[in-house]
Amino acid sequence: MSLILSIKRFLFVVLVVTPLVSSADEMTPEQQFEIGKQKALVCMTCHGADGISATDTYPNLQGQKQQYLVAALKAYKQNQRVDGLAILMQGYAKDLSDQDMKDLAYYFSSVKTDTSHQSQ
Repeated sequence: MSLILSIKRFLFVVLVVTPLVSSADEMTPEQQFEIGKQKALVCMTCHGADGISATDTYPNLQGQKQQYLVAALKAYKQNQRVDGLAILMQGYAKDLSDQDMKDLAYYFSSVKTDTSHQSQ
């Protein structure tokens, strides 16, 4: 009986977790945009829902180049950026994976104020 239970658990993990582990190369632009949008919810507190900040001390992220955003997040994660409110960003970036950074960068580089987005 325990062998059957083990097999059922294994199949459950394979069927449920495998789609979540797919690489960004397999995602459509729309899927990556939506994933990035979900991951960006915490960013929206300071940087605005569409990446346009209402506060002068927080930069706009909308329309920034993907490579720039990824590099900035990596620099925060590695405590290489220390100016201004960097301590806040260091705290947020420390747990981001490379894929998280790519998804966030894709979202903010693609988002438009009217909530539409473009494929790149």
